Amino acid sequence: MLENKLVMALVCAVLAGCSGSADDESFTVVIIPDTQNYVDYTLQKNEGFALDSAGLFIAQMEHVAGRAESKGGPVAFVAAVGDVWQHVLTGADTAHFARGVLPIDSNAAPHPLVRPEETRNIEIPKAIAGYQLISDAGIPFGVAPGNHDYDAWWSVAVPNGNGTGAASQEIHIGGLDAFKSAFGSDTGFFRDKDWYVSGYEGGGSSAQVFSAGGYRFLHLAFEMQAGDKVLAWAQDILNQYPGVPTLISTHDYLNPQGERVSMNLAIADPAGNNSSEALWQKFIRKNDQILMVFSGHQLGAATRIDDNAKGHKVYQMLSDYQARGQAALDAGQPLGPGDRVPGVGDGWYRELNFHLSDDTPSVDVRTYSTHYESYSGELDTYAQWYRAQEQPRMSDIEFLQADEFTLELGDFRARFGAPAL
Repeated sequence: MLENKLVMALVCAVLAGCSGSADDESFTVVIIPDTQNYVDYTLQKNEGFALDSAGLFIAQMEHVAGRAESKGGPVAFVAAVGDVWQHVLTGADTAHFARGVLPIDSNAAPHPLVRPEETRNIEIPKAIAGYQLISDAGIPFGVAPGNHDYDAWWSVAVPNGNGTGAASQEIHIGGLDAFKSAFGSDTGFFRDKDWYVSGYEGGGSSAQVFSAGGYRFLHLAFEMQAGDKVLAWAQDILNQYPGVPTLISTHDYLNPQGERVSMNLAIADPAGNNSSEALWQKFIRKNDQILMVFSGHQLGAATRIDDNAKGHKVYQMLSDYQARGQAALDAGQPLGPGDRVPGVGDGWYRELNFHLSDDTPSVDVRTYSTHYESYSGELDTYAQWYRAQEQPRMSDIEFLQADEFTLELGDFRARFGAPAL
């Protein structure tokens, strides 16, 4: 406990007393990690669960909305990294099947995640209600679809790579009609908004702009393992906004060890997907204006910093807290298989507090729970609750440091100039 408190004191000192900078030019970008378990229709009281997990989601979004710049707060933008809801509509995607990405057994029983009625009538409307709070607060935002947000989910056979032995069985996904019905370019969220730039094929991927801290920013929300056609669309967007610092959100990009290792969508369907490493090599590394990449999907938090082709830093961050179930335990939910309680997220999200008018621009990265009304460094039990499941090889101190730290953007001014104060 003492060790944790010492870490908290050190972090708070770095972060100016845990209250953020007094600089008027400071602002916050909020990253909303996977919310699928919050809106999962099975994790609600009317299904016998100990609490309404959707209430945690709505409370989180209310809290973020209440900190909007329009309400005198610091939040200038919200980026969501996908898996907005839990279940899918079908086990078949005709567009994929037409180009040969076929199921292993077309007669197999539907996957348990295929629950069309509950998805349409419960989970998607609850997700929309949460983001309506962000929209009503006037906060620009972008949502990247995760694998659970695709219409279809099925199993494919993937070659093992050396031409010998049996192929592995992998999950594949397809179709974004349901996602675009909720977050597409023509929805009320984005239609006629001056900060919404464009959507690829109706908004499966999308682009937004916002101004904060004396700079204009561009945000790209990429569909899962974006393919070459999406990257060509995104390159056109970058060309329209040359030199504008750019943030990217995509669902599955980093693993908890900070490696660019992701699902195998590109192996089964190279015409439609790029691996996270290919995304780095083909697009991110080559475009000097890309500053940060946000992702979820894989449990825990990780940060990776690489030089791009111009020798400038690109900050890549994983944040996914969906498996955290302490709130359910507190509510009396019994342990399930493996002596675990279903994850409900516990209200945690990530915030990036930018200070770009300082002599050395910096970003304070912090993790906050709207349920526990605490930052990670303020809870003595934080590592005790979550470390073993998410980062068992880390010490408690390392685990805390992965969720609260400061990034010095030493080359920011050289790339993007001085703030327009």
